[in-house]
Amino acid sequence: MRQALLGMLIAVTTGFAALAVVSGAFADSVDIRLVLAADVSRSVDNDEFRLQREGYAAAITDPKVIAAIQAGTLRSIAVSFVEWSGAAEQRVVADWTVVRDDETAAVFANVLRSAPRSYAGATAIGNAVDFAMRHFDNAGVDSPRRIIDVSGDGDNNGGRAIEYARDDAVASGVTINGLAIVNAHPNPGFISHIAPPGGIGEYYRSHVIGGPGSFVLLIEDFTTFAAAVTQKLATEIAGAAAPRRLAASEVAAEEAVR
Repeated sequence: MRQALLGMLIAVTTGFAALAVVSGAFADSVDIRLVLAADVSRSVDNDEFRLQREGYAAAITDPKVIAAIQAGTLRSIAVSFVEWSGAAEQRVVADWTVVRDDETAAVFANVLRSAPRSYAGATAIGNAVDFAMRHFDNAGVDSPRRIIDVSGDGDNNGGRAIEYARDDAVASGVTINGLAIVNAHPNPGFISHIAPPGGIGEYYRSHVIGGPGSFVLLIEDFTTFAAAVTQKLATEIAGAAAPRRLAASEVAAEEAVR
């Protein structure tokens, strides 16, 4: 009898311990850790900068994005917003925030709307990706997926080669997606920078994106940025519940937002 009671006590204790571990794991985990990495180099004028920043703020609070978050396994994502320009110019504008609902999304969006512009230098996409990779360690939560969203209107013209940074990120299990912006009104002197051979969409497809399920959205101008980001976030987050690993030949899907 005494042995039976002891066995029951051990079983109950073990059960509570297992429950605590599971609860802790869910409390410390989200479906995705997402770095939004936005280009604020010299080719982006102040009006375009405001459209880009407001587009991200509007997208994270959009009902489609909130619905995608709440349909995930853990019903939450961790997101941070980084602005980048030259090789030594990367800044966290909005630090890691766990977004679960309208309220938490609004907190993140309000930070984006109130923070000043960070830089206006060269375009070092590779260094931005390297910075984002290090920044994942600061999230304070774990996740089965890590994604870097790179938005920009020009090719890499400073710092580390983007291809090396991309390959290192993909080898670590990170997906890089692209928002390639067609800049019809660049600051003077940037025509060749924003129009690489084949166009900015092809440049991002060939040089920037990579990893499981990676894709590019080609944005016709900054005025359509909010709609494109909303579409992109909803697509990324919806894939969190059941991610599918794609073969190398499948990772280059490109869509146009008009």
